[in-house]
Amino acid sequence: MTKTAAEVQDRGVDGMVELRERRAALLANRRLTWVFGADDPGVVVHEAWAGEIRLRVHVPRARSAGLRPIVLAFHGGGWCWGSPEQSRWMAGRIAARTGAIVVAPAYRLAPEHPYPAAVEDCWAVLTWVVANADELGADATRIAVLGDSAGGTLAAVLAVRARDEGESRIRGQVLIYPLVDLVGLRGPGLGGIVEHYLGNDVSLAEEWSVSPLRARSHAGLPAALVLTARFDPMRSHAERYADALRTAGVEVAVHRPRLATHAYLTLPGISPASRAGLARIVGFLRERLG
Repeated sequence: MTKTAAEVQDRGVDGMVELRERRAALLANRRLTWVFGADDPGVVVHEAWAGEIRLRVHVPRARSAGLRPIVLAFHGGGWCWGSPEQSRWMAGRIAARTGAIVVAPAYRLAPEHPYPAAVEDCWAVLTWVVANADELGADATRIAVLGDSAGGTLAAVLAVRARDEGESRIRGQVLIYPLVDLVGLRGPGLGGIVEHYLGNDVSLAEEWSVSPLRARSHAGLPAALVLTARFDPMRSHAERYADALRTAGVEVAVHRPRLATHAYLTLPGISPASRAGLARIVGFLRERLG
């Protein structure tokens, strides 16, 4: 009998490793490229390393008259699985259509590496791209953060931390169906994910760097594009965060397709809404990054 994803993840580390291997095999299966999408032919993809953190770097093939902006793209997967490869369709097209260099890190995953490992890795990557911007051919003063699902949470956290630490290089944040308040988070498929991520100390969910909705203030954050979907069971998270940002005086745009659910931007072959979502992201990044 085939085990469900929930049954596999309930086995702790061994279960998560098995689940990651299953997902990696699906992404590597060329017959399924029509579902997950492929790298854009308009980009060159190569690997780089920020210390021990693997980076998947998407560089537009088209010539640029000057330095390129940077987009940091954080993948989803409940902080327990996922990889930069699962977002290759979106990341490559963003690079090709905006002219930005898209850097997607393979941050450390729970339960082997619980919070704050993922947060610290994402911050380390921001620091790395700023320090290595010249080598990348990039402009370290024009950076945007982007992420989907758990990656959207990490992008939101990074924007808050950058503000608090006086880092003004982030010009925009793209938050794709983020989870912004992990306190009491339950639901189908979410059973042990929060516990895995927090190392079984669920009280950590009250910290803003876990639940960015709980930040002391959202004032002074960079402009945001928040994407959700009508049938996303986590839709209220994205909408509440958009409201919090707007109340704090942050410029916010919301994109909510009617016929889509969670993860639609990583399933371009079966979700027509992925194209419209991508177009909104590209338009926002062009405006914010110049």
